[in-house]
Amino acid sequence: MRGVEMVLADGSVARFDDDHQSELVPAVTVGLGALGVVTELELQCVPTFLLRAGEAPDRLDGVLERLDETIDGTDHFEFYFFPHTDWVQTKTNTRVEDLGERAPLPRWRAVLDDRLIANTAFEGLNRVVSRAPGAIPRVNQVSARALSRRTYTDLSYAVLATERTVRFTESEFAVRRGDVADLLRELRAYFRRGEQQVAFPIEVRFSGADDRWLSTGYQRANAYVAVHQYHRRSNQPYFQDFWAMLPGDARPHWGKLHDLGHEELRALYPRFDDFVALRDRLDPTRVFANPYLDRVLGV
Repeated sequence: MRGVEMVLADGSVARFDDDHQSELVPAVTVGLGALGVVTELELQCVPTFLLRAGEAPDRLDGVLERLDETIDGTDHFEFYFFPHTDWVQTKTNTRVEDLGERAPLPRWRAVLDDRLIANTAFEGLNRVVSRAPGAIPRVNQVSARALSRRTYTDLSYAVLATERTVRFTESEFAVRRGDVADLLRELRAYFRRGEQQVAFPIEVRFSGADDRWLSTGYQRANAYVAVHQYHRRSNQPYFQDFWAMLPGDARPHWGKLHDLGHEELRALYPRFDDFVALRDRLDPTRVFANPYLDRVLGV
């Protein structure tokens, strides 16, 4: 993001970009709605490119053993771990500059995999196991063994954006890349003990460091671990148990469920107090305050 224009609490318009107050761009680009109303964004784009996508089933231990090699050897890597199993579905995306190499999925395969199986069938499955949660471990074992392998090359947005129609609640935390293997092994042990039955896969993705003050990636590369629960089932105590497993410096996704307040968050973000001071300057009377911001930033 190159710049942002905002309406401030007093009704004035401020622009933060490379030509004006550029030193504050890292603060306002992750502003949580606490600094003003964004009216205009300026994005720095790159020419159209393709991504070669490779999706395949694998074992959790094997993926974790090769993790650094895999992440460093591709542009985007993520995987989905199926609770109550040792199986994961990996997704590797590699950038391709030559647009002539585009080879998208056949339409029938895209509809079958991404619409009928990943959405329609998954919704129906969750409705059934919500009434009989004891069946979830066996169902997950069957589902994991049915994972398919596919490779295709398409425009970046077509590869990265996926349709999700199944409703769920979610909590996602960023942990240091070196901590993610231990966390996932602890989660696997948790499911093996049968403390909770969870049908939704756990999503794990990776990103590099950045300089945005309240970004989960501020000054460090991360692994993002996201847990989900079908909307017809309670996410507790599952989410609470997950939060208890996290390392002490895990940073929550601001827009998803977490239980941290401003005192805990202050210790996680080196520029937290600088952001609060900027909020005091731009919105001293708390025009944009709400209960969530009071909790995570203080009143």
